[in-house]
Amino acid sequence: MAVFTEVSFDEAAAFLNALKLGQLQSIKGAAGGIENTNYFVDTSQGQYVLTLFERLTFEQLPFYLHLMKHLAARGIPVPDPAADAKGVIVHRLKGKPAAVVNKLRGHSELAPTADHCAQVGETLARLHLAGLDYPRHQPNLRGLDWWNDTVPVVLPHLTPAQRSLILGELAYQNHIAASSSYGSLPRGPIHADLFRDNVMFDSGKLSGFFDFYFAGCDTFLFDIGVCLNDWCIDLESGAQDAVRAGAFLAAYQRVRPLTAQERSLLPALQRAAALRFWISRLWDFHLPREAAVLQAHDPSHFERVLRALLLPAGHLSPPACGVP
Repeated sequence: MAVFTEVSFDEAAAFLNALKLGQLQSIKGAAGGIENTNYFVDTSQGQYVLTLFERLTFEQLPFYLHLMKHLAARGIPVPDPAADAKGVIVHRLKGKPAAVVNKLRGHSELAPTADHCAQVGETLARLHLAGLDYPRHQPNLRGLDWWNDTVPVVLPHLTPAQRSLILGELAYQNHIAASSSYGSLPRGPIHADLFRDNVMFDSGKLSGFFDFYFAGCDTFLFDIGVCLNDWCIDLESGAQDAVRAGAFLAAYQRVRPLTAQERSLLPALQRAAALRFWISRLWDFHLPREAAVLQAHDPSHFERVLRALLLPAGHLSPPACGVP
């Protein structure tokens, strides 16, 4: 959520007026992420998030925005993109693709308890089931192919120990992806970036998932791995918190029980999720883009998470019946 493209008050006012979202009262650039330009905007009709997409194209965006509409229509708490008079939800601003969604209530919970993790697990399972009949398809653009392409780019910036770790893990993930067990994993649209700062809580209750712009069709287990590696770890050490992880998995399985193949491959997909974010953070850190508000995440965090997962006690086996 860095500001790469400056939008003036008058430009935003005209844009929002054309969408019949009311008169603009305030606009503020949002800092925190690194992919898109985001502004919080207040109008006479409500609070919204205006996004200009810096990497995604006009051709790619319908998958993400229509997925959000699809999920919202099925009762999943996600932002609902605003349409123009013709029903179009992918707009143009400053020559770039743009969208406007309603701002979710509440705030992100950056120090989650087991209860917060359980709510995320339950809602994620509902999201996976709700997306099964989504008609559009797009691969996870930050999946294995991207890892294979990007690791050689970041290798020159790594120590010998880091190079050994990242190349070894990449080889392992290629091996896993070629297995028949991996091929049988349940798949569909996934969020793929469901970190603590992409979920809102209002008075202790989950009020929504947002920032779907890394979504794609992939294994549901990868989505679970992403969540376990953020919601259920100690941020200092990268070690998994068994209580929070158990609460997350039990709540998820009460809605969608894991298959035998998923239970078997959960440790591997947790490692895959850690590798994915280590690679992307290395890329963003060592090959940054200019932005008015930009703070690259520390790549060493997911190196620690991956190393913790490689320890004998690094993983938690999911409960077989969906209960703690």
